[in-house]
Amino acid sequence: MSAVINSTTQNHQIAMIGLGRMGGNMAKRMARAGIQVVGFDAIQTTRELFNHEAGIQTFASLELTIAALNANNESDGSRTIWVMLPAGEITESTLMQLRTLLKAGDLVIDGGNCNYLDSQRRGQEFAAKQIEFMDCGVSGGVWGLANGYCLMYGGSANAALQLKPFVEALAPSKTDGWVHCGPVGSGHFAKMVHNGIEYGMMQAFAEGFALMAGKKEFDFKLDAVGEAWRHGSVVRSWLLDLTAQALQDPAGIEAVSPIVADSGEGRWTIDEAIRQGTPTPVIALSVMSRFDSQGKADYGNRLLAMMRKGFGGHSVVKK
Repeated sequence: MSAVINSTTQNHQIAMIGLGRMGGNMAKRMARAGIQVVGFDAIQTTRELFNHEAGIQTFASLELTIAALNANNESDGSRTIWVMLPAGEITESTLMQLRTLLKAGDLVIDGGNCNYLDSQRRGQEFAAKQIEFMDCGVSGGVWGLANGYCLMYGGSANAALQLKPFVEALAPSKTDGWVHCGPVGSGHFAKMVHNGIEYGMMQAFAEGFALMAGKKEFDFKLDAVGEAWRHGSVVRSWLLDLTAQALQDPAGIEAVSPIVADSGEGRWTIDEAIRQGTPTPVIALSVMSRFDSQGKADYGNRLLAMMRKGFGGHSVVKK
């Protein structure tokens, strides 16, 4: 456990469940803004990283974390718990456990990249116990600690008011980088679409620079082109900044296996597009390209080669 916090100097307090790369940095940003943070992570070595982080206490169980939040709460007001865990069973089981530990009026925020349909269901489950629930999409990655996070959240007006001081601490400023999207589910829906757009933008940059890399006669200095585009160009963006930085290390690019993972939100975006009948061809193709990079097109490509051999006698390349 880290050093005990002097709660009399803190105006707000929160429990952060999940202290990984995102949750841990978010906890630090809030603590450095003067918010009292109690935290839990299932991995002991992760908890120990916060032993000397001022303003943060860590505990070895969810129960102890909530108990500490109780002990530090000088008023009878509601408590705020932020869950920052990967989508799936770990989030589901943690939220289920929280429903047994909390009381009416408390607020739970799910900040992981969860499906908005799950968030809508969970909102109803918490509402049955009169516990406020919000879903919050969080963008900012490893740079969020220094630069702030973009936050998209859904829930009631009362829950949004309770969340506001924490949002103001996490966002780039008290007025920018956050939005109350609407009811429960809207936050994760907005983040889902955000990530779908991200897929398309990344794919466009990757294909464009690959096209220039393939034009050997021009001997493009790709890092110089990327750097030029960062200033005044209509395609300038943080993604371009990161691309230009990567292009400065060609050997580093060559050392990376050409496999691109997909987190799931691109798939969910396409699912929603099909449900609505709204065309999203760029996002859909960018997700398919990621599947291709993972080797999932290999069988089909082998079959294509065999078809060509069958009807035209074309040769095939053996392994």
